[in-house]
Amino acid sequence: MYDHYPFQLLPLPYAYNALEPYIDAETVEIHHDRHLKAYVDHLNEALQPYPQLHNMTLEQLLINSDRLPKCIQTAVINNGGGVYNHNFYFNIMGPVNHEPGAQMLRAIEKAFGSYSNFKEQLKEAAVNRFGSGYAWLAANRCGDLKILSTANQDTLLKTGLKPILLIDVWEHAYYLKYKNLRPDYAENWFNVLDWFQVESFFQKA
Repeated sequence: MYDHYPFQLLPLPYAYNALEPYIDAETVEIHHDRHLKAYVDHLNEALQPYPQLHNMTLEQLLINSDRLPKCIQTAVINNGGGVYNHNFYFNIMGPVNHEPGAQMLRAIEKAFGSYSNFKEQLKEAAVNRFGSGYAWLAANRCGDLKILSTANQDTLLKTGLKPILLIDVWEHAYYLKYKNLRPDYAENWFNVLDWFQVESFFQKA
């Protein structure tokens, strides 16, 4: 999914207005073309003086961030994490496939009792994330599902868990439309979740 330096801004897999009325076109355009692009650009700037790192994938850089030159560790964690998380976020949304398939639904019901319980717990993780960050659904190697949240641009790469989906709760993801009403954004976000993409990540896990 991810190449190596110089990293590129991946194209949005749908039109800016494809997620309306739940996420407006202006938010999608600013979020993807400005915020994500800034993470890509700053990651490349940090890596440029270190040709020995140029063949490492984004995942390799983030997993081995503590082995990188100390002067760029924070930049790689913040900007590399921003690239990884945002690419994942944009790719599990879309204008179609808004209901989980049978396999995914069985795994959700096994882990959370019901789809309704899953939604409430994921929304709670999103709404209660203090400051900026993400709420995740992840799977272990046995396919067992777990909900958790991370701060800022932290990823799950060092946890041994495989990400299945995530809600971005940085304010730039929702503030133009929802202002301070993060719970409304979290509730409506399920209407743009592309379960076909989610299930593909679950199967890989």
